[in-house]
Amino acid sequence: MGDDHELIKESEALATEARFAPVTFKRKVHDHLETFLPKPYLARALVAPDVEHSTGTVGHKHKDLSVLQQHVAFFDQDHDGILYPRETFHGLRAIGLDPAISFVAATLFHLAFSYPTLDGWVPYPSLPIYIRNIHKAKHGSDSGTYDTEGRFMPVNLENMFSKYAQKLPDKLTLKELWNMTEGNRAAYDLFGWIASKVKWGLVYYLAKDEHGFVSKEDIRSLFDGSLFENLAKRHSGGQAKMG
Repeated sequence: MGDDHELIKESEALATEARFAPVTFKRKVHDHLETFLPKPYLARALVAPDVEHSTGTVGHKHKDLSVLQQHVAFFDQDHDGILYPRETFHGLRAIGLDPAISFVAATLFHLAFSYPTLDGWVPYPSLPIYIRNIHKAKHGSDSGTYDTEGRFMPVNLENMFSKYAQKLPDKLTLKELWNMTEGNRAAYDLFGWIASKVKWGLVYYLAKDEHGFVSKEDIRSLFDGSLFENLAKRHSGGQAKMG
C-alpha cells in the first residue's frame, strides 16, 4: 500500500492537467523534453536551442550577446551597440517590408522601447535603444521565451507549439498565433496585448509560407535574430512586401 501511495503522489506531482481546469487539457505541454534536449528548463544566455537544434542555430555567431540582444543586433548597422530609428527602418526594409510599413514600425518600436533602455531618467529626442539594456524593454503578455534578463527558455518555445499548433505540430497558422497571443494575455496589460499582437502579426506577414504557415524553425530563429539574416538574404535583390 505504501508503494502504491508513493506512486500516486509521484504521478500527481508530475501531472500537467487538472480535472477542474479545462484549459490545461486544451493547452497541453511537453512532459518528456529531457529525452530530446538536455536541461530544457535551463535558461540559455547565448544560444536558442530546441529539440531539433540542441546547440542553437548552426553558423550563427552570438558574439557574447544574450539571445535577446542578438534578436535586435541585426538592426545595429554600425555595430556601436545603439539602435536609432533610421537603422531600424533600413533593417526592416532589408528583411522585406515596404517603406511605409517600415517607417511606421520603426517609429512605434523606438517610441515604445527607447526610454526603458536608457541609463538615466531623461528621454532622448533621437529615441536611441541601448542594446546592453534591451532586457529592460521586455514587455508583459509575451510567450515567456525570454526570461527577464534576456536569456532563452527552450521549454517555453516547445510549449508554444504543444499548446497552440493544432493543424501541424511544427507550424502555426495566423489563427493559432492569434490564439497564442490571447492565451498569454496578462490582466490589464493593454500595452503588452498590443505589442504582442503587432509583433507576431509582422512575423507572420514576413515569414509565412505559401500555405499560410509559420514554421517552428523560423520562430526559433526569430529569437536569436538569425531569422532576420535569412530574410535579408531571401529578399536581397527582390521586391519588398507591399501592404
